[in-house]
Amino acid sequence: MHDSSLRRIYPLLNIMADGHFHSGRQLGKTLGISRTAIWKKLRSLEAFDLTVHAVSGKGYRLSRPLELLQHEQIISHLDDTSRPLLNKLEILPETGSTNRHLMAQKEPGLACFTEYQRAGRGRRGRSWHSPFAANICFSLTWHFDDAVNTLSGLSLAAGVWIVEALQGAGINGVGLKWPNDVLHKDHKLAGILIEMKGETAGPCHTVIGIGLNVDMPARMAEAIDQPWTDIRSITGQQPRRNQIAGLLLHHLLKGLTNYQQNGLSSVLERWNELDCMAGRQVQLHHPSGLLAGTAQGIDETGSLQLLCKDGLHSIHSGEVSLRPTAPAG
Repeated sequence: MHDSSLRRIYPLLNIMADGHFHSGRQLGKTLGISRTAIWKKLRSLEAFDLTVHAVSGKGYRLSRPLELLQHEQIISHLDDTSRPLLNKLEILPETGSTNRHLMAQKEPGLACFTEYQRAGRGRRGRSWHSPFAANICFSLTWHFDDAVNTLSGLSLAAGVWIVEALQGAGINGVGLKWPNDVLHKDHKLAGILIEMKGETAGPCHTVIGIGLNVDMPARMAEAIDQPWTDIRSITGQQPRRNQIAGLLLHHLLKGLTNYQQNGLSSVLERWNELDCMAGRQVQLHHPSGLLAGTAQGIDETGSLQLLCKDGLHSIHSGEVSLRPTAPAG
């Protein structure tokens, strides 16, 4: 289904999002279309993993309420330091990838959220599963004058900003795993994908992409090939997506300004405080082979420090996979 199709049913979704019953007659009257047209639109929601319950005498309702992202609510979480850094906020009903969408743009400070991402990607070519209005899929553009010296630690810094945003929403117990995973009790909560366009030794246009599990339907778990969690599971409460989206945007904008001036040193101490793997036995799947040792945090360049039998190894970010050999105590 194309974006234009989802846009046509968006007015209906705005009404149905409350999770309450709505009669076909009232829906048709509100939207100015026939009850048959309403039924066709409701059937089309199945393509987005949305289940509609129909009960005679009551009408139709979604199996779960939705909090659709709203421009004004997201912006309300910015302040005088972050708001001037935002050039444009875009909320798309559907897109292939927010990163890909923004790579074609040129300005810094462009933010894009989407309710449904058809082709979300993580590191190492993995797909990022994103049911409609269940998670937060978000990208932000930024410009750097020196790609080599700034981008090597950017995903590490972004992890810190995500944790700060979550803490601002009252979500605690979240930590980081090198190089770019956000975890809760060894289960993945969020991932970061940095992409750039420009000269490797000069100015570059950068897109920071974030996928955050907010309220993942249980039936979607079968498609995920690693331990995962979401905010609803952590808190036991219905998450406030607009609040979390606004805090993410605020902390990234503010953090990027500091990072542009001070680089990784602006978050190095904080990253090591949040490191879920520090002091634990881990295995590192590396292009050159398998390394086993004790994780010792990161150094000033963002390299993982791994204490092995033959000494201390500094591992640079790349096509690697870090796994603990035992669960967190």
